[in-house]
Amino acid sequence: MSHPLFKVIPKEEYFLPGTPACPGCPAALGLRLLLKALGPKTVIVIPACCSSIIQGAYPRSAIKVPLINIAFAASAATASGIAEALELKGIGDANVVVWAGDGGTADIGLQGLSGAAERGHNIIYVCYDNEAYMNTGIQRSGATPYMAWTTTTPTGKREIKKDIPLIVAMHRVPYVATAALAYPQDYVMKLRKAAAKKGFKYIHLLAPCPPGWRFDSSKTIEISRLAVETGTWVLYEIEDGKFRLTGPSKGLIDKSKRKPVAEYLRTQGRFSHLSDEDMAKIQKIVDENWEWIKRWLEG
Repeated sequence: MSHPLFKVIPKEEYFLPGTPACPGCPAALGLRLLLKALGPKTVIVIPACCSSIIQGAYPRSAIKVPLINIAFAASAATASGIAEALELKGIGDANVVVWAGDGGTADIGLQGLSGAAERGHNIIYVCYDNEAYMNTGIQRSGATPYMAWTTTTPTGKREIKKDIPLIVAMHRVPYVATAALAYPQDYVMKLRKAAAKKGFKYIHLLAPCPPGWRFDSSKTIEISRLAVETGTWVLYEIEDGKFRLTGPSKGLIDKSKRKPVAEYLRTQGRFSHLSDEDMAKIQKIVDENWEWIKRWLEG
């Protein structure tokens, strides 16, 4: 009897074993699931990031679909060109996907991302958000959360995390969603929904990084789950302008249903310097975000 997950996630593999990914790497797992979801008619565009290394050095690659490595700022522009070329050739059933980290999305790649979204190119842009520049030494990015340690914020980042999914949604694209590796079915279904739509689609995947976040490599999925259960990471989609919560997040509008944010923060060495006052402030930020969501749903 097949496992129920196979009803959503196929057995076929397009991400080969033996990569140089770190143990517990969320980027490797996220890309593996993406390829399972979208299948062999997929073209991957990867800017400078951990995945540039994970996918393998030329002339060998762990990816069984066409792939191009490109400069940090150019992934969305490159994918736009590929999508237009495929359309001119009459190839309408290929998925052109940007697979980029938060540095190449929230910071260095934001201009290209915005341009591609505004023009409405038929691509899927996936940001795997490990909340820092991990490949170059754990420097802070615009997506690094408030008070997180990085090598460039040794006493904790003082700015609040940039909300890229909502920035993209303001371009009025047909589909924006968030996802977490602890909920693979939710992630895969969102990828397939994005693939079924014409135009620019964006998915923002939480990617807990063991060396960068300072936790044991066996805990990647556990921390991903805690991020959702505490309400720190909200699972949602905005489809044709309509916002809705998905997965476990549907039941977390009521604060009493959410676990304390401190449970999530204490799992990670990057937050080990926090005082009780710091944790209370982060809890307040999370609660205020949920109040905003509640008002949006009430409409």
